[in-house]
Amino acid sequence: MNVKKFTAPTSREALRKVREALGPDAVILSNRPMDGVVEILALANDDAASLASPAADSPMAAPQPQLDLDEAPAARSASIAQAYDEAMAARLNAPLNIPQRPAPVRPAAAPRAAATAPARPAAPRAAAPAQPAMDMDRISAMVADAVNAAKANAAAEMSTMMSELRAMRGMMETQLAELSWGNTQQRDPHKTTVLREMLAAGFSATLSRYLLDKLPQGRSAADSRDWIRTVLTRNLSALGNEDALLEQGGVFALVGPTGVGKTTSTAKLAARCVMRHGPEKLALITTDAYRIGAHEQLRIYGKILGVMVHSVKDEADLRIALKELKNKHTVLIDTVGVSQRDQMVTEQVAMLQGADADVKRILCLNATATQETLNEVVRAYQGSGLAGCIMTKLDEAASLGNVLDVVIRQKLQLYYVSNGQRVPEDLHLAKPAELIERAFSLKQGAAATQYADSELPLLMAAAGADSMLREVHLG
Repeated sequence: MNVKKFTAPTSREALRKVREALGPDAVILSNRPMDGVVEILALANDDAASLASPAADSPMAAPQPQLDLDEAPAARSASIAQAYDEAMAARLNAPLNIPQRPAPVRPAAAPRAAATAPARPAAPRAAAPAQPAMDMDRISAMVADAVNAAKANAAAEMSTMMSELRAMRGMMETQLAELSWGNTQQRDPHKTTVLREMLAAGFSATLSRYLLDKLPQGRSAADSRDWIRTVLTRNLSALGNEDALLEQGGVFALVGPTGVGKTTSTAKLAARCVMRHGPEKLALITTDAYRIGAHEQLRIYGKILGVMVHSVKDEADLRIALKELKNKHTVLIDTVGVSQRDQMVTEQVAMLQGADADVKRILCLNATATQETLNEVVRAYQGSGLAGCIMTKLDEAASLGNVLDVVIRQKLQLYYVSNGQRVPEDLHLAKPAELIERAFSLKQGAAATQYADSELPLLMAAAGADSMLREVHLG
């Protein structure tokens, strides 16, 4: 058996060497990486065929010894050779499938010897040699392993090639976008001015790029600025009249991470409900049994408002409490603060959804958090859908574009904004036009110095297209 070894840096190069040396019909015996190269053991097709039929001078090709002396040796040898050739031909027709071992073939009985031959007792018939069948099975298994290894290597190389193509495509898109925005700075300088203002206000580069691409031609810097603010105001969904919320009533659960202001916002909403419907129409529920004093804080607010506060620990307690309070006009639930990356968020959402009541979840968004953090919070608490959101800590935020950008892109309805700790004075109905104007006025002086001219093309080129921006209404 003339087995040859081929090495190359990659499987493709090694296979090319095998094809050049042994032809396209070569049999791959093994394929493995070794010391930074790929080693392939291959066998020519002629050598593989020679393994199937034994050599003429080998012991396997010799006729089976005559053990039954009452049969003619010549006839017995011819019959055994014929049966052996037929079995080997059947095996070579399907090399990748392991065939069943053929039934033992008994040679035709030869004429009886002369009566004068001495009578001897018949010796037991010896078993046919199984070595050729074992060799063929081993070769078939090796060929199947080699084919599977070649398929796996081809799939891995295809995956690597697709990754490289994607990286190349991204690099080309980035370079083309960089050139495009470099030309935009020279051709439309007013777009650069508006871009600086949006980035300084805290809006994302993705939203800024999308709106500037849709900016009508022939507008001045002032008109472009007004058009951008109008589009942002139109896409900021807010509660127009709180009567639709307070008069309708229902069960509301304030959710969000730790320290975002859920308990204080619950107390502010409770005060508004009490002033409108009275304390007998309101019920407060808390699920925060983890923080020290969390239940007592809400209980103090409830005592001031004259409202009973109920404490629940799990879904069963919540279901019982809501069943007992079904005659209340409004039920406010203060939930425990959980990090958006904690598994307890999923459990909390499941508990509120499985309470046998229509619990509307209101997400509290911290205006001082970054866009990446706010996006993670929304995705974690989204569940089957949020009824709305409340923007908290408005008085502590250095910019508002980050939270407004998330509300616009995530298609959330903004109920209230909170700008302090006073109950209930520091809770206001959200007004989109005032929030957009305030977002641009907070960072108006820093717009010119935040980014250099050479940084803007790189920043806009890195801002990829967002599928959610297709739903932004331009008017």
